[in-house]
Amino acid sequence: MSRTAAPVDAIRKPPGAHDEEARLRELGYQPVLARRMGGFGNFAISFSVISVLSGCMTLYGFGMGTGGPAVMLWGWAGVGLFVLCVGLALAEVTSAYPTSGALYYMADRLGGRRWGWYTGWLNLLGLLGAIAGIDYGAALFTGAFLNLQWGFEPTAGSTFLIFLAILLLHAVLNLFGVRLVSVLNSVSVWWHLAGVALIVGALAFVPDRHQSVGFVFTEFVNDTGWANPFYVAAIGLLLAQYTFSGYDASAHLSEETSNASVTAAKGIVRAIWVSWIAGFALLAGLSFAIQDYAATQAGATGVPPAQILLDALGSGAATALLLVVIVAQIFCGNAEVAAASRMVFAFSRDNALPGSALWRKVSTRTQTPVPAVWLAVAVAALLAVPSLYSATAYGAVTAINVIGITPAYAIPIYLRLRAGDRFVPGPWSLGRWSKPIGWTAVVWVAFVTVLFCLPQKSPVTVDTMNYAVIALAVVLVLASVWWYVARRSYGTPTAYGTAREEAEIAEGIV
Repeated sequence: MSRTAAPVDAIRKPPGAHDEEARLRELGYQPVLARRMGGFGNFAISFSVISVLSGCMTLYGFGMGTGGPAVMLWGWAGVGLFVLCVGLALAEVTSAYPTSGALYYMADRLGGRRWGWYTGWLNLLGLLGAIAGIDYGAALFTGAFLNLQWGFEPTAGSTFLIFLAILLLHAVLNLFGVRLVSVLNSVSVWWHLAGVALIVGALAFVPDRHQSVGFVFTEFVNDTGWANPFYVAAIGLLLAQYTFSGYDASAHLSEETSNASVTAAKGIVRAIWVSWIAGFALLAGLSFAIQDYAATQAGATGVPPAQILLDALGSGAATALLLVVIVAQIFCGNAEVAAASRMVFAFSRDNALPGSALWRKVSTRTQTPVPAVWLAVAVAALLAVPSLYSATAYGAVTAINVIGITPAYAIPIYLRLRAGDRFVPGPWSLGRWSKPIGWTAVVWVAFVTVLFCLPQKSPVTVDTMNYAVIALAVVLVLASVWWYVARRSYGTPTAYGTAREEAEIAEGIV
């Protein structure tokens, strides 16, 4: 049923702990996905998507030129704190609305159809951009690995072919069902933690020379062309903010998670703080081990962390550790495909996408949204096509991910704050901390959304322009145009609603 304002179940008390299938029916959906994921698996998918071995390693070269070690380390610490506030606030709303639609469903229920519609499109843009960014990063590292191992010289074309192969692998893995996805994510957690410990340990004990503490925490490097150091430092936060994204995966997999009203909320928060600690250790370990800053930036591998490993540890150890990073990135991309495909499935279930009848189909054998998986990887492949023509395209893809998904996090949080006492929390709640943490999250997201629309290089040319703002504008325009086509069919279902309550909603009383 379509609505024009917040529905009645936003002010009703959700059930106790906890029949999740009954709760899902109360939220308007018939369960069709297999609830085979436990609490650790739910945490693992967000932790795998955040993936410090993907984000930190892939964007380390970007950070070297936009503020250097000082901005990378202090930026990670500061951004992580604010992202934790976003995660805490989002977890509270997730506990009340544990559905695959996640962010857009929350916004729809708390603010009305248009809020849900635009949140969904932003979330979808971010998730698909994340697949492209993660898997293209894995392709870059694979090229560096091949360069170290066999002297292979990566080109834009060969990197793109590796990227397509990784996408295909992720599509196939996701077709086997959520149980395999859950197992792979659980392995991914330990692989990431062990990988970070191995890399940091090797970089701490093997090299004869390390940078000083002063260098690591105060050295500022500006290769952007901009003169203002504060502007450069702000742009440098992209490394941390890009890495700290994708934790909504726990919410998107909530219809496949046991006791999701609690475990999905906990999964979001745990994924952030564990990543916060692991990422700081990784960035510090890499920065202390830099042997020659300029040579690291201009290394033959084209991937500065690979050059750091090579200079500090030698080719054999560097090759082995690079393989550890690549496997972690593959785990990360696989988890992101799972999250994005569930978003495609849920959005199509509510008739928001062109061809929704196809994308919402679920395999009767695996209870997996097979067409949604293929659509997710296909769009991710298209998003990375500009990398064939522009060296800065990968940066644009990562920015698209951030600019799409980050605002989508704040919208349900803002609407929850606006609802005040009308919002009844689920089993997992922040209590009296809800408002201060929520407003901190909203202000932070507003800041970084503006920040990451700004140009990152000077002078601004076709090659150096920040295309994220264009991508954002295109998606919002397309979403607006499609709204007038699909607004009659789009709408989340309503399980409650008497005639009187519906009249009050229409009049804006509720």
